[in-house]
Amino acid sequence: MKSYLLSKEANPISDFKLYTIEEISKILKVTERTVYNFISKNNLQAVKIGKYWRVTETALQEFINQGTKKA
Repeated sequence: MKSYLLSKEANPISDFKLYTIEEISKILKVTERTVYNFISKNNLQAVKIGKYWRVTETALQEFINQGTKKA
């Protein structure tokens, strides 16, 4: 099995972007409470790391794309 962490080739982990709730709220121009509501209603996928929620760039893009399809 190939180890991606030790490989000098393209490393998918190094391209992995995580956003904080504060960053997401600024990007979407909504309150942090609204972002938490999106997460709790499973509209926005997030991962809890320790006691903090993080959103991947891919999850954010999918969330935005879902909104544009509904409009």
